[in-house]
Amino acid sequence: MNWEIHLNGYKSFLVLEKSMSENTVGAYLHDVRRLIKYFEFKKIIVSPKEIELNHLQGFLKYINERNISARSQARIISGIKGFYKYLLLENIAAIDPTALLESPRLGRKLPDTLNIGEINKILEAIDLTSLEGQRNKAMIETMYSCGLRVSELINLKISNLYFNDSFVKVIGKGDKERIIPIGRAAMKQINIYKDEARFHFKIQKNYDDILFLNNRGAKLSRVMVSNIIKQLAIKAGIKKHISPHTFRHSFATVLLEGGADLRAIQEMLGHESIATTEIYTHLDRSYLQLAIRQFHPRS
Repeated sequence: MNWEIHLNGYKSFLVLEKSMSENTVGAYLHDVRRLIKYFEFKKIIVSPKEIELNHLQGFLKYINERNISARSQARIISGIKGFYKYLLLENIAAIDPTALLESPRLGRKLPDTLNIGEINKILEAIDLTSLEGQRNKAMIETMYSCGLRVSELINLKISNLYFNDSFVKVIGKGDKERIIPIGRAAMKQINIYKDEARFHFKIQKNYDDILFLNNRGAKLSRVMVSNIIKQLAIKAGIKKHISPHTFRHSFATVLLEGGADLRAIQEMLGHESIATTEIYTHLDRSYLQLAIRQFHPRS
């Protein structure tokens, strides 16, 4: 029913027009393919431009019965809505059946963050007698110092380290470059890793400029970085849900609590909207109480 033809067109649109990353494009396509599989399972024969609201409501009921979380349901709906925006833009569909489709209500969940004591515990859990340990310490110091996404970390290039000026250049979402200051501790650990560990890896072709390598001399995967962090958190006795993104949350939190301007944090995180930055900035109650005492005239 022409689904694959339109999906291929949608993929090109996301890459060329929206400049989305490979991972983001894959997620959007996966959401639409969930809908296609639902139609196949229910033996519903319908093309993209023939879909009506009742079809989509049936799909939502179907995924809800499979105990898919409200947040995941909202993301799937967002992916399908994006697909129909494309179809309307290209005059493939005349109406948007997703216009009246409601997403589940989401509570605003503050992300887990790590305080400096917990960061130190994770760093202390690293075995620095191994090459991988030197690399892992440099990675964690870099994530915490710069607030990088995991995709930005694994693609960080040696040629984009400007330590004389204390900053690094990263390629973020949509291939957008940004400049981020980097702290002394991170620079020191990166230099130790480069001078004492990295050259021992047998570097594969095309990876000479990639900073963080796996033991085969190639680029690390997102999953590998995530697994390294989870194992270190367990070893350090930290019970929180830890991921590479936790260091990004923690970076934003410590800057905000230290008095940094939200607009500056937005710039360093590479967010298009400051509303997105606000989600990353978790404020503990002691900080809020301190702000009231310092600045409210009736405190």
